[in-house]
Amino acid sequence: MKLIRFGKAGQEKPGIIIGEKRFDVSSIVTDYNESFFEENGLEKLKKAIENNPNLPEVDASVRLGSPVARPSKIICIGLNYVDHCLETNAPIPDEPIIFFKSTTALCGPNDDLIIPKNSEKTDWEIELAFVVGKKASYVSEADAMNYVAGYCLHNDYSERAFQLERGGQWAKGKGCDTFAPLGPFMATKDEIADVDNLSMWLTVNGKTFQNSNTSNLVFKIPFLVHYLSQFMTLLPGDVISTGTPPGVGLGIKPNPIYVKAGDIIELGMEGLGSSKQLAVAYK
Repeated sequence: MKLIRFGKAGQEKPGIIIGEKRFDVSSIVTDYNESFFEENGLEKLKKAIENNPNLPEVDASVRLGSPVARPSKIICIGLNYVDHCLETNAPIPDEPIIFFKSTTALCGPNDDLIIPKNSEKTDWEIELAFVVGKKASYVSEADAMNYVAGYCLHNDYSERAFQLERGGQWAKGKGCDTFAPLGPFMATKDEIADVDNLSMWLTVNGKTFQNSNTSNLVFKIPFLVHYLSQFMTLLPGDVISTGTPPGVGLGIKPNPIYVKAGDIIELGMEGLGSSKQLAVAYK
C-alpha cells in the first residue's frame, strides 16, 4: 500500500494511493499515528479496503501532508554515505552518528521551504526514511525488518551555520520549521523490491546536485534498527532518516552553494515518488 495524508495543514485526513488515484480512508482509520501502527493498523486497513472498494476519491489538486502524523521522534543518521564523508572532509564513522530533528519540522512533501530568520547557509539533503511499525527495544539485527512499517522520501534540510558554527549539537541546524518535508507517500515494505538498491536524485532550479543509490549506505536499515534500539525505545510511527549521499551545497568546491528565496528544490527516489519545495524567506 501507499499511504498518504491530505488536506490543509493541521487538518489532514488519511488516504491511500491505488494505481494513480488517491482515495479517502478516514471512514476506516482516524490517522496514521502511533496507535494506528501499534494496533496492526496496516493489516486491518488492507483488509478493510478489500471489503470496501467504493472509497471516496481525492482530487489530485488537494495538498498532501506528511504521510505519517507527527511521530514521537525523528531520528537522523549523519555521514552515512562514504562519498558524502569525503566531500565534507569527515572521517567515515565507526558507528552511526545519531541526531534528532524536531517533530515541528515535519511538513508536506510540496510545502514551501521557509528559510529561517537569520539563515546564511540553508542546505538540501535527499534521504531514504523509514517508519517504525511496532515498539522496538534491544532488537536483533536478524529480526529488525519485522519492526519496519514502510519507507518514505525525505529532504533533511539543514542550516549549516546553525549546525556547525554555533556550538553544541547538530540539532540547532536541523529542526527549523519546514525542514522535514516527508513523502509524497509511505510505501509499505511489499511495495519496494530491494530497498538497498534505490536510485535517488535532487535538483535545484533544474540542475542536478545529488544522484546516488541506497546501495552506497554505510549502515543499512536492519543494523540501524538494531543499533538505535540499544539506546532508546523506538515507538510505532517514529521516523528514521538514513543519511544523505554526496552533492549537498556544503560540499561544493571551491565555493559552497546554499538555498536562496525563489529556488525550487526537486527530489525523487525509485519507488517512493518525488517532491518539490519552493524556497521562501521567513516573514
